[in-house]
Amino acid sequence: MRDFFDILDNHVLVVSLIACLSAQLLKVVFELIYHGKINVRALVETGGMPSSHSALVTALAVCVGQVQGWASPDFAIAVIVAGIVMYDAAGVRQAAGKQARILNQIIDELFREKPEFNEDRLKELLGHTPVQVIAGSALGVAIAWITAPTY
Repeated sequence: MRDFFDILDNHVLVVSLIACLSAQLLKVVFELIYHGKINVRALVETGGMPSSHSALVTALAVCVGQVQGWASPDFAIAVIVAGIVMYDAAGVRQAAGKQARILNQIIDELFREKPEFNEDRLKELLGHTPVQVIAGSALGVAIAWITAPTY
């Protein structure tokens, strides 16, 4: 059991998770500001402002750079993974969300006369805008720098 709690001593992991959770909490705040109501679902939904995926992988990369060194292979791997995740969040997943929106419109129009057709709607908010990805990334960098270890 002690080995399990040793995970909490992993600065890189803990800071990355804090960045991710902070982004998810900020989504609730942004929902309150933009829509005037608290949306607790924002804590577990994908998409929205800021990108928690971007915050997580950016904090991970910065922490790895701080701990292992900016010229380390570990930092290089973390940066490459962060780039892929952020590209996917703003590119592929955003496009899938747009396609879902169009497919939902087609289903609504085709089956307007047949209300017995009851298919689940596709999830439309899958990805992020570039601004949401950049905001998440900035949050990840800020949290990593604020919590930098002092060796």
